[in-house]
Amino acid sequence: MSTVVSILLGIFLFSMIIVFHELGHFIAARKNGIKVNEFMLGMGPKIFSFKKGETVYSFRLFLIGGACQMLGEDSDLIEEGSFNSKGPWARFATVIAGPIFNFILAFVFAAIIIAILGYDSPAVVNVQSDSPAATTVFTNVDDPNDTVTGMLPGDIIVKYEGKSYSIARELTYHFVLDNMGTEPFEIVFERDGKQYKGTIEPKIIRKYMFGFTYSATDSPCEITEITEGGVMMEAGIRENDIIKAVNGTPISSGKKLEEYLNKNPLDGSAMDILIEHKGTETLYSLTPTYTESCVPPRYMDNSVGIYFDHNETRVSANPLQIFKYSFVELKLQVSVTIKALGKLVTGQLSLKNNIGGPVRIVSELDKTVQESKDDGILYVFLNLLNFAILLSANLGVMNLLPLPALDGGRLIFIIIELIRKKPVPKEKEGLVHAIGMVFFMVLMVLVLFNDIRYVFF
Repeated sequence: MSTVVSILLGIFLFSMIIVFHELGHFIAARKNGIKVNEFMLGMGPKIFSFKKGETVYSFRLFLIGGACQMLGEDSDLIEEGSFNSKGPWARFATVIAGPIFNFILAFVFAAIIIAILGYDSPAVVNVQSDSPAATTVFTNVDDPNDTVTGMLPGDIIVKYEGKSYSIARELTYHFVLDNMGTEPFEIVFERDGKQYKGTIEPKIIRKYMFGFTYSATDSPCEITEITEGGVMMEAGIRENDIIKAVNGTPISSGKKLEEYLNKNPLDGSAMDILIEHKGTETLYSLTPTYTESCVPPRYMDNSVGIYFDHNETRVSANPLQIFKYSFVELKLQVSVTIKALGKLVTGQLSLKNNIGGPVRIVSELDKTVQESKDDGILYVFLNLLNFAILLSANLGVMNLLPLPALDGGRLIFIIIELIRKKPVPKEKEGLVHAIGMVFFMVLMVLVLFNDIRYVFF
């Protein structure tokens, strides 16, 4: 499947999600007696349009958004059928309907995936011998006299660090987004219908690190993951780059790098590392940093002996479970989006490396398609649905942010109106939204340049 097809699929997915968002506004507006002047997909010059009833439906040149333009929405116009002629609650429902429809779409796509593949139960699939997970004593939560030593494959993780989990990917995202501390943590698991809890004393890893992972195989030494804020990320090295040499020693595979590091352990000295990025080789002089960390349980490491690995496969679901776990999936994607936004604002995640626009989205979509095409068209379809869940939930959350020009910003003005018992003057609200629109247009340009830099250079 070619990259061109992936681009077309990306355009289709993005357009479908936008149309569904605007459809939410459209349906709510019509239900509340608000006239919709134009329902558009895209921005800029019209490519074609047609009129049905009182609404013009148009397709515009730049597929970077859409709009449901309601009569008098951004003016002082008050006449029958105008946005401002309706009460605050009718306007509130009309504005919030767009993000709600995004969440509905994500829920429906999740239900399709779960109906076909099932859900990923947070079951333990492997426990390393002599690790803390294998030697900790756990106590039955209902009977203090009933104890077991160690976790076993098949145990279902119920709580981890005080938080409940329903699916395995909730744990996976937790390990990705939340750096594990070095303090003891409590875990609760279910075995044979009983729940056991215990406190695991983590093994602390103290060593010099560059902040990356790789697979010790006979394949070229490809960087599979870059640690946020680590030495390699700060140097501009990226995932999928290939390590070609270290201190002049050729590295032909991941296994060769493992052998080299076993013979030459990191001690804080600078190292010359030759990196290949998109066919271009660059020599970096990097100094590893000393860290004290706790490797997440999902990363089994025989050299330090840690924890357990959890399930990421699927088990079949009945209709009630499909309904339940679709909500769990929606909640997961919404919570991950909110958490990632919080980390971006606080600087825990890099804006340069973690903010992407249409170009980055299509690039990631193409990677998803290429990786799943050998498994057959069904898995390509399911991976596209999974990608759409992420995009739709993300768009719903982003639009609810209390920022000018977004749905959330408009909701704030309606809430202020409800509190003040009178609306904010339209010229003031319009000015705020206009400033917000300029800001987002500038941001979109910056994101586009960042996308091009990230994907092509």
